[in-house]
Amino acid sequence: MKLRLNGFGNAQEAMKVMFGFSNYLSKSSLGQGLLDLVALRGSQINGCAYCLDMHWKDLRHAGESEERLYMLDAWREASCYSERERAALEWAEALTMIRENRVEDDIYERVRRHFSERELVDLTMAVVAINGWNRINIAFRNPPGSYKPGAHAAAIAAG
Repeated sequence: MKLRLNGFGNAQEAMKVMFGFSNYLSKSSLGQGLLDLVALRGSQINGCAYCLDMHWKDLRHAGESEERLYMLDAWREASCYSERERAALEWAEALTMIRENRVEDDIYERVRRHFSERELVDLTMAVVAINGWNRINIAFRNPPGSYKPGAHAAAIAAG
């Protein structure tokens, strides 16, 4: 029998650590929109239905266009993303698929042109965070569909 957390009620101490991570990122200069785009892209790569549902809803609630959400999986060919967003998405992909690709120097140099040292650390932490959340939600089969926009931000604020 596999353990299922169903909202993580049985693991409050562990979840405090993850929400603390999210709280730190919410105060970064990256902006919630960019953080959510990176999280959505990481969740696409990892196949995390719960996180896809969450970040898609949060981005739509914040006014993100459907076009940009639909095109995210093909961001390299889509002209609707800024150079800074493209750099963040490239970084997110490189770190999420690090076993396959490593992070090449040319990727680092392209990303570094758009982010300060502190922002690059925060962006890296954002990718680490979504990969962690994806693995938790996939492993414990947290079901998609019930997420309400803003619920994650409210949980972060509640501490």
